[in-house]
Amino acid sequence: MNDLVALPRSPALAPETRAPALIAASGERAERRFWEFFTVTIRNPNTRRAYRRAAAEFCAFLADGGVTRLEDIQPMHVAAYVELLGRSHSPSTVKLRLAAIRILCDWLVVG
Repeated sequence: MNDLVALPRSPALAPETRAPALIAASGERAERRFWEFFTVTIRNPNTRRAYRRAAAEFCAFLADGGVTRLEDIQPMHVAAYVELLGRSHSPSTVKLRLAAIRILCDWLVVG
């Protein structure tokens, strides 16, 4: 019963259906929790897409900064990301992205 069930690709997650490298490098359990977060906890497809985009962009930001493991993420990384976003995005967009990151990280840690 510990095996993952193969599910058809969800249109809400297309076209990107792979976990970010940072998540995938953290192992099968982390990758499974990542996808569970988007498929189990978020019912609204628009929110799911926005949070997925926020997570992917944050992971790309971390990768650009040399962070390769989930365990290496520090509060200063989040603060730097928020500062960067604040230069080019509205406060409401920054707030949405930060909420997505916070909730995803909580989900990954609690699991």
